[in-house]
Amino acid sequence: MSEVKKVATRDSYGNALVELGKEHENLLVLDADLAAATKTGVFKKEFPERHIDCGIAEANMTGIAAGLSTTGFVPFVSTFAMFAAGRSFEQVRNSIGYPHLNVKIGATHAGISVGEDGASHQCNEDIALMRSIPGMVVINPSDDVEAKAAVKAAYEHEGPVYLRFGRLAVPVINDNADYKFEIGKGVELRDGKDCTIIATGLCVCEALEAAEKLAADGIDAQVINIHTIKPLDEELVIAAAKKTGRIFTVEEHSIIGGLGAAVSECLSENCPTKVTRIGMNDVFGESGPAKELLHKYKLDADGIYERIAAEMK
Repeated sequence: MSEVKKVATRDSYGNALVELGKEHENLLVLDADLAAATKTGVFKKEFPERHIDCGIAEANMTGIAAGLSTTGFVPFVSTFAMFAAGRSFEQVRNSIGYPHLNVKIGATHAGISVGEDGASHQCNEDIALMRSIPGMVVINPSDDVEAKAAVKAAYEHEGPVYLRFGRLAVPVINDNADYKFEIGKGVELRDGKDCTIIATGLCVCEALEAAEKLAADGIDAQVINIHTIKPLDEELVIAAAKKTGRIFTVEEHSIIGGLGAAVSECLSENCPTKVTRIGMNDVFGESGPAKELLHKYKLDADGIYERIAAEMK
């Protein structure tokens, strides 16, 4: 994958905001003294009058965004996932979720691929937290193309949206003419009959590479990209379970409460199927280079391949 164009989805977020800002004067961007890291700095440079730096006060920023949304603005709250979902959970729940306000949350630096920042900043619980809030849409794009499309879709959606972005540059895999992003609709990227790999975020690219390795072993794996964790594309998940009868979920997040949980809940109620959840196994991460961490916790192509190959014997 070394020759493929790579872009961090946090960069996609900043660039998408600028493009949307040119079209919509009611779009505001709020950040908590992290404009350079979240890449909202590019929006600040283009539209300084529509960018608000709230300082290191994430909970307060969330409340400000809630208030602004009631006056016709569409605010994008921007900070690290650990702060957006963790530190500000009460404000997101009570000030945005409960009144179902039109606020978008751009959460960057999610998962263990934050790397050297260590366990305190590696948020592997944010999807679980955000999908527990009634009415909250949760989106975890897989690459640059999808991230930009997700930001646009979030703006157009009426209601709260949580957008999850990463620090690590990842391969662009959706740069085809027929790509279409729709909230709540997954995408089949590879057909297969022996098992189904349902992945989200940066793990989608790794899952595709793992599927190629599995094919060399005679295992034909279907690969599905679930960019929207909530609402989940239950129709596609159930169809995949009926087709292959064996599901593997892959996510850069705890196996508790994330994609694997959402898929398992769906199938246990509608189409009981064996599901193996591949993700962070109820542990905190640690400081280290992002790619080495993904390898250690077996969330790269090799790790995904090894786990599935072992269980498909």
